[in-house]
Amino acid sequence: MPRFRLVRTVTVAVTAVAATATVLAACGTNSGTGGSNGPITLTVNLFGNFGYKDLYAQYEKDHPNVKIQERTAAYNDHHRDLATHLAAGSGAGDIEGIDTGFIAQMRERGNLFVDLGTDRQSEYLDWKWKASLTKDGKQIAYGTDVGGLAICYRRDLFEKAGMPTDRDQVSAAWRGGWDRYIEFGKQYAQKAPAGSAFFDGGGQLFNAIIGQASVGYYSDDNSVVVATNPEVRSAWNLTVQAIQSNLSAKLIGSSQEWNNGFAKDQFATIACPAWMMTKIKDQSKQAAGKWDVAAVPGGGGNWGGSYLAVPKQGKHIAEAKTLAAWLTAPEQQGKVFTSQGNLPSTPALYDKPEIAGFKSDFFNNAPVGQLFTTAAKQLKPQYQGPRAGDIQTTIRDALVRIEQGKQTPDESWKQMVGDVERLAK
Repeated sequence: MPRFRLVRTVTVAVTAVAATATVLAACGTNSGTGGSNGPITLTVNLFGNFGYKDLYAQYEKDHPNVKIQERTAAYNDHHRDLATHLAAGSGAGDIEGIDTGFIAQMRERGNLFVDLGTDRQSEYLDWKWKASLTKDGKQIAYGTDVGGLAICYRRDLFEKAGMPTDRDQVSAAWRGGWDRYIEFGKQYAQKAPAGSAFFDGGGQLFNAIIGQASVGYYSDDNSVVVATNPEVRSAWNLTVQAIQSNLSAKLIGSSQEWNNGFAKDQFATIACPAWMMTKIKDQSKQAAGKWDVAAVPGGGGNWGGSYLAVPKQGKHIAEAKTLAAWLTAPEQQGKVFTSQGNLPSTPALYDKPEIAGFKSDFFNNAPVGQLFTTAAKQLKPQYQGPRAGDIQTTIRDALVRIEQGKQTPDESWKQMVGDVERLAK
């Protein structure tokens, strides 16, 4: 589930070596500090809603000696705190969530995490499994979900603006690409309800566009190519065009203002990887049934996805490994998808009727199972280098400066390129 590039640039110089994939004996067996037969509490540190609440209750019922405490933080705060705790040798959770934008950084210091082994390799999408492998072949984390891409939109706001509302018609209107999406937005803006922009913010739009590129911020040899990659510049130009057409609500993803924007109907569309459906449901309960899901302009692409890792500094390593393996097992990934929307990273689930045929009442009975599993099958992964998460935050901040009128696009691009070059040193 990664997710948003929040408010500060985070320097995370740590990686992960993770834990063995075999589901170990029931909790109460050997832990990281020796045997323990009494009740224990396992801390799970995450960013955002991974959809685990009901799973925790089930696990605690089946393992009466285990209590699970989930602690959540904002995206950048979480990864910054994880880096600090790993460097200090204490303070990390028994299980830590890691976004795809930071997994490359984490695997560079894999000795700070428990090796999870290779037992479950066949369960995963090949690229998802390899993204969390260290150079010497240690698996640092279990994949939880992948992103995929769609566009979630408000049918009621479209109707008030005189726009088509049927998902097939909407998909067809911008199927040709992001230029068509922007043109659709300009039409929406002409008769939009008061206070409603076409999309939420430039940073989120850029993430979706660059998520379709064959090459993003890095070449395969770990060279940063932001300044020279034409696909980055194209995504930038399209986003700037949309901002300058007054289509943006100028909101920063996962900020409190962004959360409030759902309740206040401040935007009609949002770039929507599968995990975004959870955020929409959390923040937009009053609009259940008014949201719908259309195909993404241009087709394909990926944004986000997450992992669970077990730091070596934990006090209950064996029990943490057991829980991490259980939470990410295919059965649990399927349950999270049908309850929350996070798309599994275990492809054997994609053709199961309960997954591929799943429809969401919240999203006007949209066939989200078919939409996102099809996208996942077509997904061509983009290489993520060590500072991908930080770079994406830096680009987001540059687009915010344009939205706030603090810099021209050329000025902000120039500063952004300099900031990225300093990050890459």
